[in-house]
Amino acid sequence: MKLRVIVAYLVALWVANAYAAPADDIKALLTKGGAKAAYELGKSHPDQLGNPAFDFYFGVAAIDSGHAGEGVLALERYIVNHPRNREAQLELARGYFVLGDYIRAREEFSAVLKTSPPRDVAANIERYLDAIRSRESVYRTTAGAFLEYGIGYDSNINGGVSNANINLPGLGVLTIGQAGVKTSASFMQLTGGANISHPVAPGVALFAGINGDFKTHGSHREFDQNSFGVTGGVSYLKEQNLFRASLAYSMLNVDYGRFRDVASVSGEWIHQMDELQSVSGAVQYAKLNYAGGNDVRDSDLKGVSVGYRRNFVAPWQPLFSISANYAKEDNERNRDDLARDIYGLRAVLAASPAPKWAVSVGMTYQQSNYDARDFLFADTRRDRYYGVDAVASYAITREFSVRGEAVLSRNSSNIDLYDYKRGMVAIKLRYDFK
Repeated sequence: MKLRVIVAYLVALWVANAYAAPADDIKALLTKGGAKAAYELGKSHPDQLGNPAFDFYFGVAAIDSGHAGEGVLALERYIVNHPRNREAQLELARGYFVLGDYIRAREEFSAVLKTSPPRDVAANIERYLDAIRSRESVYRTTAGAFLEYGIGYDSNINGGVSNANINLPGLGVLTIGQAGVKTSASFMQLTGGANISHPVAPGVALFAGINGDFKTHGSHREFDQNSFGVTGGVSYLKEQNLFRASLAYSMLNVDYGRFRDVASVSGEWIHQMDELQSVSGAVQYAKLNYAGGNDVRDSDLKGVSVGYRRNFVAPWQPLFSISANYAKEDNERNRDDLARDIYGLRAVLAASPAPKWAVSVGMTYQQSNYDARDFLFADTRRDRYYGVDAVASYAITREFSVRGEAVLSRNSSNIDLYDYKRGMVAIKLRYDFK
C-alpha cells in the first residue's frame, strides 16, 4: 500500500514538472529577449494550451513575435483563472491594441491605471492611451491642440557661403556681399496647432487642422520668419487600408513680409501588411507663388513618394522607416534654369529606451538637377543635400514634455554660390491639450 502511494506521488510530481517545464522554458527565452524562439517553442507544445502558466508566457511571446491573435486568446484563458493579475491584464491590453481593438484595449489599460501602478508603468499606459486616442478618429470625434516654445542656435540662418570670395562659372573669382555669407545667430521659436477629426460614415471621417510658427533671431532680424497653414480632407479606412485625400494652404513670411504661398492637393494610401509592417504611397500637386521680385520663381510641383515602416519586437521597441520621393518642379515664368527634378531619400530609426523617453536618428538625401544653364552663370546647377538629425524627448507629464534637437546638413553644389554647411541645436517645451 505504501509503495502505491509513493508511485502515485512520483507520477503526479512528474506530470506537474512536465507541464511546468515548457512554461519555464518559454519564460527563460522571453527574459533573454527571444520572443520568436519562445513562440515557436510554445507552438510545439499544443497539449499545454489551457495550462495557466503556459498560457501566460505563450500569450506574451505570441504578441511580442507578431502573432497577437493567438496571444490574446491565450491571455484571455489565463485571466479567467487569475482575474486580478495586473501584469496579465496589461499584456492583454497590449494585445488588443496591436489587433486594433481600441475599445477593449482602453478598458483594460484604464482598469490597470486605476490601481495606481508604479510611475514607469503608468507612464507607459498613458502613451498607449494617447496612441489609442489618435487612432479612434475613425469612429468617434477627436480633437487636439498643442503649444510649443523653443530656443536654439543656428550656425547658418541664411544658407550662406563660408567664404565671401568664391569662384563662379564664367565670372571667375568674385566677392559676395554680407547678405550671402554664412551668418550665425541664436533664435526663439513659438509654434502652435490644432486638429479635429469627425466620422461621417463607417470608416469615413472628415479632418481639418491649423498651425502657426513664429521664429525670431537674436541678431539679423531680417531673417526672421513666420508661417501659417491650414489643411482639410477626408479619410477612408477599409480593413488593412487607409486612404486619405487632403487640400492644404500655407504662407511664409520673411522679415515680416510675404515671401511665398503654397496651395496643394494630395492623396495618400497606407497598407498594414501585418501587425509589425506597413507600406505607403502618396501623390501631390502644389502651386508655389512668390512675392515681389521673387515671382520669377513661381512654379508647379508634382510629386510621388513611397514608404516602408517596420516595428521590431525587441528591447527599446525600435521602429524603422524609410521613404523615397520624386518631384518635378516646372517654372511658370519661362525660367528653365529654375525648373528641376528632385530625388529624395529619408531613413529614420526611433526607439523608446524607457517609458517616458523617446529618441530618434534620421538621415536625409536630396538631389536637385536643374533643367537649363543658370541665368547668371555658364553652368547648369546640380545640388546634393545631405542631412543628419537627432531628437530626444522626455515626458514630464502626460501633457507636458521637453525635447532636444540637433541637425547637421550640407548642400553641395557645382556652383559655389549655392554650396553651404549648416548646424542647428534647440531645446523645446511642449504642452499638448488632450
